[in-house]
Amino acid sequence: MPLDLEVAARERGIRYFLVSYTDLFGTQRAKLVPAAAIAGTCRNGAGFAGFATWLDMSPADPDLVAVPDPDGLIALPWKPEVGWLPADLVMAGRPVAQGPRNLLKRLIAEAARDGLQMKTGVECEFFLITPDGTAPADTADRQVKPCYDQSALMRRYDVVSEISDAMLALGWNPYQTDHEDANGQFEMNWEYDDALVTADRHAFFKYMARSIAETHGLRATFMPKPFADLTGSGCHAHVSLWRGPENAFADRTDAVGLSQDGHHFIGGLIHSAEALAAITNPCVNSYKRLNAPRTASGATWAPNAVTYAGDNRTHMIRIPGGGRFEFRLADGAVNPYLLQAAILAAGLDGMRHRRDPGPRLDLDMYTHGHTVEGVKRLPLNLLDALRALEASPVLNEALGAFVPSYLKLKRQEWDAYCRHLTQWERDTTLDC
Repeated sequence: MPLDLEVAARERGIRYFLVSYTDLFGTQRAKLVPAAAIAGTCRNGAGFAGFATWLDMSPADPDLVAVPDPDGLIALPWKPEVGWLPADLVMAGRPVAQGPRNLLKRLIAEAARDGLQMKTGVECEFFLITPDGTAPADTADRQVKPCYDQSALMRRYDVVSEISDAMLALGWNPYQTDHEDANGQFEMNWEYDDALVTADRHAFFKYMARSIAETHGLRATFMPKPFADLTGSGCHAHVSLWRGPENAFADRTDAVGLSQDGHHFIGGLIHSAEALAAITNPCVNSYKRLNAPRTASGATWAPNAVTYAGDNRTHMIRIPGGGRFEFRLADGAVNPYLLQAAILAAGLDGMRHRRDPGPRLDLDMYTHGHTVEGVKRLPLNLLDALRALEASPVLNEALGAFVPSYLKLKRQEWDAYCRHLTQWERDTTLDC
């Protein structure tokens, strides 16, 4: 039975609820509802003008209604009198097919009909930067190889410990925080769970990290490549598939501990990788991370080809241990719900069609990747990725009406980018 939000408000001292949904571009939209009005909002939803957000709608469309999910309630750790509620989108009494959370829930239900449940964890990388966005906030963070730098980590102890304390209080079971490979960059990890739970927590984490950073006079950014010479921010997903209590990906007899189902699931991701990039790497800046030259630290830590391996971080997919794999393609800009939906759609296709992932390449792709023939390359830019998504029968069938809506809005973004003239073009071409 769903949580009674009126009762929860009285017991937890919640005065207001943020009824929140995530649009196609990953932006969170919300209305603030007094606790006294939440019962009516649960019945009728909160009304929005869909065209005013990043959804494929027009001003002539009826109200977009966000129906809160009581089971997703999170009291803001830094403002506990406010409760955050993820919401599902409805229009004219029907679920909105392009709604990211709706799409993920539909795919989860399809998997459940086959007795399957995807569980995932995400590694959220982000930068703590100056409020104007021009530089890492810590001016002492200057090492060429700053990854795991103890001093730089502890100089931001107040911020990251507050975020970690919040996750502990929420029952997420955070287990590690570290300074990442770029100056000013951090990663925070919490325990894996059902794909929808992870998506909701991922969405809330981004909001929470930004909000807590602001209280400390800083800015948290999940931009894939905010600084040209530094490592970009990824959002790696660790994936396993379950049949009841049994891990369907586990096989102790396999060289890397992965079952045939696991290999076929990976085969599905490899088969659709170029099209997946349009979703997992959703902005122009994403391809500055994927196709970057060597960074100041010596490596980009991002994939440059469609390959998989064992415990090897130079590949798109890493198998670090039995029963799971790490999908390293996505970046910090990825929509939390679309990340899970895209992985599930492509992976289930791989299982249903028994797609062969090809040979495991246990080599350094950064150094020796050019020596391997027949390896697919990732898109060079957002337009190439959008064209791959448009041409993908797998993702068009699995994701349905979401795809044309997403392509329409993302092409508008690409066109806006193309209208932008950079100083580099003027510097290199004025005297051509």
